[in-house]
Amino acid sequence: MAPPANRRSGYSRRAQYTIFISYFAGVAGVLLGVVLLVVSFVQPSAFTGLRVLAADLTEPAGHVTATGRMASKDFFATVSGYFKAGSQHARLERELAIAKIRLVEARATAVENRRLKGLLGLAQQSPAPVVVTRLTSSTAASTRRYATLAAGVDRGVQKGMPVRSEMGLLGRVLEVGQGSARVLLVTDSESVVPVRRASDGVPAFAQGTGDGTLRIRLINLGLNPLKKGDVLVTSGSGGLYRPGTPIAIVANILRDGATAQVIANPSDSDYVLVDRPFAPVPPPAITPIPDSQ
Repeated sequence: MAPPANRRSGYSRRAQYTIFISYFAGVAGVLLGVVLLVVSFVQPSAFTGLRVLAADLTEPAGHVTATGRMASKDFFATVSGYFKAGSQHARLERELAIAKIRLVEARATAVENRRLKGLLGLAQQSPAPVVVTRLTSSTAASTRRYATLAAGVDRGVQKGMPVRSEMGLLGRVLEVGQGSARVLLVTDSESVVPVRRASDGVPAFAQGTGDGTLRIRLINLGLNPLKKGDVLVTSGSGGLYRPGTPIAIVANILRDGATAQVIANPSDSDYVLVDRPFAPVPPPAITPIPDSQ
């Protein structure tokens, strides 16, 4: 006959011992915990050695854990930086472009300040100019070269007055209206200006060619003393143009003169000065010597 399936522990000594030992271990664990708790309250430093020993035993495992944590943190930071690099690069490029624009604006402002200071210096020279006004327009693609001033009879402008910028001579007033004036530029084919080389005074005439350049014709024919890069200024001969005003720079040497580029370009001159016509100082009167008796 088979033994019953539900047998009580009393039929097995091994089962009885197992139950007894489990109860005993539980009670002993509770008592040991109570004792340790009491000792920890009465004398907290009693377990210092055990705590230090436990820390020493767990330190290698903590080091490995900390290293793995830092490595994972660096990995995620690298991945995040990789995805953010594109936007950061684009932002830096925008900032660089803006900085370049600001630099160009600053340089343009510096150039404009120097130009305006030059005009201010000319306006304060003696004799003072008739008026400082705006050059409103100029012809650039015609055989005839004219410009228009935003000043006329109402501001004292008269026919024949020289017109110049801070760079040099532009031309002379050809026609005058009530509030505007027409200027014959030095590059016009009908313009002839007495000039001299600034370094030694070699005399010549500067005639416009209608294409934006000047034809320099020497007065004294023979050996051509002009050189490329020579600066030509007005000589004052015959009046009208004040001597010493820059007008052109020699570009190409010819047999009897040269071609030159004008220094003052109307397209670069916003404001100009209108001067009074220059009149040379007349020579002193010669007093006749009385005949001796």
